Amino acid sequence: MSSLALSLIILSYFVILFIIAWLTGRNTDNAGFFIGNRKSPWYVVSFGMIGASLSGVTFISVPGWVGESNFMYMQMVLGYLVGYFVIANVLMPMYYRLKLTSIYTYLETRFGRSSYKTGASFFLLSRTIGASFRLFLVANVLQITIFQNAGVPFWITVLITVALIWLFTFRGGIKTIIWTDTIQTLAMLTALVVTIVLIGRSMDLSAGGMIQKIAGSKYSQIFEFHNWHSPYHFFKQFIGGAFIAIVMTGLDQDLMQKNLSCRNIKEAKRNMYWLSFSLIPVNLLFLGLGALLFIYAAFAGINIPANTDDLFPLIATGGYLSVSVAFFFIIGLVSATYSSADSALTSLTTSFTIDILDAPKKGELKLKQTRNYVHIAFTFVLGLMILLFKVINDQNVIKAIFTIAGYTYGPLLGLYSFGLFTKRNVRDRFVPLIAVLSPLACLLLNYYSKQLLWGYKFGFELLVVNGLFTFIGLSILSIGMGKKVA
Repeated sequence: MSSLALSLIILSYFVILFIIAWLTGRNTDNAGFFIGNRKSPWYVVSFGMIGASLSGVTFISVPGWVGESNFMYMQMVLGYLVGYFVIANVLMPMYYRLKLTSIYTYLETRFGRSSYKTGASFFLLSRTIGASFRLFLVANVLQITIFQNAGVPFWITVLITVALIWLFTFRGGIKTIIWTDTIQTLAMLTALVVTIVLIGRSMDLSAGGMIQKIAGSKYSQIFEFHNWHSPYHFFKQFIGGAFIAIVMTGLDQDLMQKNLSCRNIKEAKRNMYWLSFSLIPVNLLFLGLGALLFIYAAFAGINIPANTDDLFPLIATGGYLSVSVAFFFIIGLVSATYSSADSALTSLTTSFTIDILDAPKKGELKLKQTRNYVHIAFTFVLGLMILLFKVINDQNVIKAIFTIAGYTYGPLLGLYSFGLFTKRNVRDRFVPLIAVLSPLACLLLNYYSKQLLWGYKFGFELLVVNGLFTFIGLSILSIGMGKKVA
């Protein structure tokens, strides 16, 4: 498929999104931008959150992981169910009861201003790095498949990428994203299913034949109960999945902002339950695609790339299959990436405007002006971060940075756990120090774990340890119950 054809396809796709953004963004006030005036239909929110929960990283990496971990990622997905149950029954009722716009406002009410600013800052750091990394991946693919042949430099590709996000979010915010995410999720899932069918047909496999082929392959293992040292052991994956869901959904302004746009807590809970169960078949489809990619590579004599994340792009756009596969790959990748990036930009704008600048105290007009400036500023920040990733141009360093961003959710887990499950107050001014020391201690523990813990290798359960360190630090600094001390 030519670069011109791909460009026209993507242009048409964004024209549809702009039309939706224009229709939904008219006369949007601050409450509409931040929480959709709490009028979003729960079923629309739930469906759109499938795409927002995933990303371009998921679209490329989950199929690539199959070569190393088979279907064992499903152990983590099962853990998500526990995490989402906790979110629906512990965190969301509190958010609705306090009528929060930013979920980090709770930390000021519970502990004090330093804790509040610390929690918001850790979110801003995490989401900025994570969103930039996801956008870097899609900008890189667009550069290789479309713009490079036309002689367009990478910085122009980045400018186009972030400008498109800004254009369909700056007016309506969450009020718009609720609907654009629905379209993007539909496009992503359609691309996923059609790609699976087309790859299966290329090997003369029916739906039943594909299932039998995958089930009979070496890639179909789901559970690991024997090797305790493996990072894919069931306990590590399941517990890690539960806590990842809690912190990266329940303690994340990005995804909770959508939930807070529902009409009431009853509908918000219903949204969360439907989302949790829908992610099971969706992730099974991604893993099934991954198994088919490796099976097809063996069938067609394709060498597996050293970085298995490159396998899907290689097969989809390398001329091995019909142009239809390349078409659906690009649509799926763009949909998956933008459905998470647009909400990330909006949540960053919301958190910085409310939590850091205290703009709501300045009146409606001033609040709107401030959020518009912040929205533009974060668009530029994301663009600069993408260019930084390009300059680094080292997958190991980039993955290390992305992993470090994941460490920053540990202090949030510790802060909220201490606030919800104890009645003690803390010395608020020392909370930032604890929040910094806990991830650093986890980094050291992870690095020396094999020497200190008889060969034990941490997986995603390190997040729990991170939160535990923060909880212990807060306990040491606790000052009893009663009047909050700043």
